[in-house]
Amino acid sequence: MNCPKCNAQLLSDAKFCGSCGFTLQPAQAAPPPQQQQQYQPNPAYDVPPSGGAFQFDADGRGKGRGYTWEIQHQGSFALAVVRLQAEQAIHAEAGAMVSMSGNVDLHAEMKGGVFGALKRAVGGESAFVSTFTAKGAPGEVTLAPGSPGGVVGIEMRNQTFMVQSSSYLAGDTSLQVETKFGGAKSFFGGEGLFVLQISGTGLLLISSFGAIHSRTLQPGEQYVVDTGHLVAWEGHMPYNLRKAAKSGFFRSMMSGEGLVAEFNGPGQILIQTRNLAAFAGLLRPYFPSQGG
Repeated sequence: MNCPKCNAQLLSDAKFCGSCGFTLQPAQAAPPPQQQQQYQPNPAYDVPPSGGAFQFDADGRGKGRGYTWEIQHQGSFALAVVRLQAEQAIHAEAGAMVSMSGNVDLHAEMKGGVFGALKRAVGGESAFVSTFTAKGAPGEVTLAPGSPGGVVGIEMRNQTFMVQSSSYLAGDTSLQVETKFGGAKSFFGGEGLFVLQISGTGLLLISSFGAIHSRTLQPGEQYVVDTGHLVAWEGHMPYNLRKAAKSGFFRSMMSGEGLVAEFNGPGQILIQTRNLAAFAGLLRPYFPSQGG
């Protein structure tokens, strides 16, 4: 290096110039680069890739017994793609199929007999359950809900979940899907007389109107959810329906909320960010009346 004053050549570790006596300033170390603060998810509010009762896959894909699955176009118009090995099958809600390979056989049946089909129909589901089987070679089935919204895959591990009937999309053939009587509290909550009780081990595909929001309750914690926003919850969680406003039924109805479900922890709840019934109410003024 050279002296900044007389330009005499100096040694690299020189502290002053031997020609003019200029004192060299020590080189200042460059400040360390600032580390970008990384987002730390809050497990109580963010849908986790793993952990908790609902085991979500972080990359939206997974593998089951005789099939692989993937969620494509995640967001408001999600599509579930299930690739079956030869002679393997998967159950799906009637009407959920978007497309399938030519060698995939579709078989629809009344699950649980006539009484089971009747319960499903009263609960807001189709009376029939579709079974897709790849015949002779691997095949593909794509599935989607009827309304815009998200689709998530949950890897059930000998668990039991309660699922709103309209949120069930598809599942492993080993899962037990039972239509359970919800009593008057379910009827007056606007969810029909029946809810789905799904138990076992394997893939469960559920859909939502809007995005899916997860909330984990601690022991003894209470949490209130509008019944039109419920998607699924752990089967052991106690809940009851009440007016949204505790001060009176009229005030509750005037608030636009009506009845809500009050859950008691511990447990995990899945909530959809939009309400299909409320959305239909917004569109009603734009539909022509019968008189017109």
